[in-house]
Amino acid sequence: MAVVSWKEILLLSGLVVGCYWNSLSCGFVFDDVSAILDNKDLRPSTPIHNLFLNDFWGTPMAEVTGVVGRAELLSSIFLLAAFLAYTKSTGPDHSIVWPPIALTVVLVAAATLCKEQGITVVGVCCVYEIFIAQGFTLPMLVDTIWQVLQGKDGFPYAVLQTLLKLIVLVISTLLLVIIRVQVIQSQLPVFTRFDNPAAVSTTPTRQLTFNYLLPVNAWLLLNPSELCCDWTMGTIPLVESLVDLRNLATLVFYIFLGLLAYHSLRYRHGSAKTVIMALSLIVLPFIPASNLFFPVGFVVAERVLYVPSMGFCVLVAHGFKMISHKGQLKKISWLMIGLLLTTYTVKTFHRNWDWESEYTLFTSALKVNKNNAKLWNNVGHALENQNNYAKALRYFLQATRVQPDDIGAHMNVGRTYKNLNKSKEAEEAYLVAKSLMPQVIPGKKYATRVAPNHLNVYINLANLIRANDSRLEEADQLYRQAISMRPDFKQAYISRGELLLKMNKLTEARDAYLRALELDRTNADLWYNLAIVYIEMKDPSEALKNFNHALELNPRHKLALFNSALLMQESGEPKFWPEANRRFLTYVEEEPDDANGYFNLGMLAMDANENAAAERWMRKAIGLQAGFRSALFNLALLYSQSKREVDALPVLDELLHHHPEHIKGLILKGDILMNHKKDTRGAKACFERILRMDPTNVQGKHNLCVVYFEERDLPRAERCLEETLDLAPNEEYVRRHLSIVRSKMAAMSAAGRPLSSATTEGVGDEKNERKSSTESVRGVGVDQSKSLDNSQSDKRTKGKSTKDIKDIEKKRAAALKRLEEIERILSGD
Repeated sequence: MAVVSWKEILLLSGLVVGCYWNSLSCGFVFDDVSAILDNKDLRPSTPIHNLFLNDFWGTPMAEVTGVVGRAELLSSIFLLAAFLAYTKSTGPDHSIVWPPIALTVVLVAAATLCKEQGITVVGVCCVYEIFIAQGFTLPMLVDTIWQVLQGKDGFPYAVLQTLLKLIVLVISTLLLVIIRVQVIQSQLPVFTRFDNPAAVSTTPTRQLTFNYLLPVNAWLLLNPSELCCDWTMGTIPLVESLVDLRNLATLVFYIFLGLLAYHSLRYRHGSAKTVIMALSLIVLPFIPASNLFFPVGFVVAERVLYVPSMGFCVLVAHGFKMISHKGQLKKISWLMIGLLLTTYTVKTFHRNWDWESEYTLFTSALKVNKNNAKLWNNVGHALENQNNYAKALRYFLQATRVQPDDIGAHMNVGRTYKNLNKSKEAEEAYLVAKSLMPQVIPGKKYATRVAPNHLNVYINLANLIRANDSRLEEADQLYRQAISMRPDFKQAYISRGELLLKMNKLTEARDAYLRALELDRTNADLWYNLAIVYIEMKDPSEALKNFNHALELNPRHKLALFNSALLMQESGEPKFWPEANRRFLTYVEEEPDDANGYFNLGMLAMDANENAAAERWMRKAIGLQAGFRSALFNLALLYSQSKREVDALPVLDELLHHHPEHIKGLILKGDILMNHKKDTRGAKACFERILRMDPTNVQGKHNLCVVYFEERDLPRAERCLEETLDLAPNEEYVRRHLSIVRSKMAAMSAAGRPLSSATTEGVGDEKNERKSSTESVRGVGVDQSKSLDNSQSDKRTKGKSTKDIKDIEKKRAAALKRLEEIERILSGD
């Protein structure tokens, strides 16, 4: 092996850094999103052994596996390491050195785990052993084998040594292949005609196209001027005839390759050995991607040329070496190699900017190839992620024109129309996509392959039409059709469960989610959805269990945190409050700008009589959401309960500014005005305002009657209570209060006192009556429990909050006690 000086290492390192430093500012694009950002295998909670069960994308290898499922660069590193280790396996006396061979086997396994083409390094090692280490040429090898077969001579010792080493490598390779086959359950990858059109073509189109792809890849190595991130679909038209001029490129390629092979295999000099190793690095690692043994999921892929490019660079360097040793060409050769390196450096630097974002990547690809619908779709996706739906739609529509039978393109059009609130156009696009799916043939049963993501057309169409309540059954039929085509279609069960919940078919919704959980018990969202179903089924304990399952899988699941804490809070059980508080605190860490989290922390603090904390949380919620109805009312209520009625008034004014129709706020304000501001006129305005909005409001009507009583207008108070009794004939307290007023009127008439005007007599009694009347406003007019207004605190997707029966009974008993006090005060004059 050549010795590399530290100067050469620094020069090479500097050149590489100079070429690629600008790529550090690029984001995650293309396959990075699936392979890195969305890959569950990269999360800390995923067991290490999953890395050996799942492919590069985090998908179980027994399900959707392709030959592109490993990192080419990492595989290349292990491939080179394995080859270098093997070159140390021959001792000075031509004996076998076993440790390097054992290391080679381990490194081959590592290369194969990174990418399947890593196993081809075994072939490279075989070529090295036979033609470099042992010095055979092809004629010599054939002659040796022929002599042995004729029995004229036994195997030379060197040949036996070589065979032994190669047998170890081959057996190791076979074991790796067997393990790999077992992992994928003896199934080859399945690709659609959009991935590799030639793979599903007939003879001779398939063979002619596959052979033409070889010179295409060779040209990318020789002249990488037009690079494209995706070469699938219609990128390269099929070669359908022998008279196609592109067959000449195939012929030239084979002639040139044959001449190189002939030169390298026939002679023993150094040049031949260099060429044979270069060819082995070019040809052997490319074989898995060549479609020779099995179809692959692409037409051309630049990534599979990483290792072949090493062999190509060896050829270029070898050619430069030969030319530079010729005196008359030495200067020209150095000029040419300098120009080549400069050109490729600038090209690499410029190409790096194409990978800055998905939009720049796919628009650069469209400059090379406009016949690939996938590229038009991907530009549309990039614009869609920027919420630029109008422009994205133009790209999606172009994709349907380039490839009219591309189901995914029509689905993209439908989704974009939906985002643009054009439901009619969206449904038409989805129906076109659905018409391209395999159709049900009445009376006939048949099997066909469908791309899993194409089944989403049923889900998307159903999600669109279920917005219309009259089409819920039609949407359910679409979900069931998707499930019938793929019984393990998890998303179909999830979406159907949501629909059944909307249709109030709770048992069926529960069964749909349970079936989805059979397919994926590690999905926190499924446990969360099931919890929502149990809330609708009035089973809070089971709902809490499922919320807890979701949080075990994802401790930062925001909706599960919020709703489970809310459920604990509403249970009325103080033992749940600390955990509910912890979950709300975790929730606001995740959603610091959501006022609902702070509001519910305030509600919990009020439950625990922690008034200072409650005030702080309520103020935080109001600061984040101006006019937060529930927070404003409950903060005012907190001030009122804490004997800070004066502080409550500006809060109530803010509440009524944003929500003039807030009846409970008007009642509380009237109560404070009567009790603490002695402002009967202001209180009267509050209650009259309530009755203008709702003439049948019993609380407002009754409290207005109390104002009349406070104003000593007993006849009007009597008429008011009669009207209130007509509104609520079953309310016994109204009847009793009316009886008290009438008794008072009779007593005053008997004493000769006026019924509708205040006098200077009985000042002490008047003050006592004022106190008793205002207390009646507070006692009857407003129920000072925090459950009066929490309409904005519930973030559940379905269902309303539950109330504990014991808590209701306590409030009812307290209300009855207040009524008794009111009656005693009113009748005390």
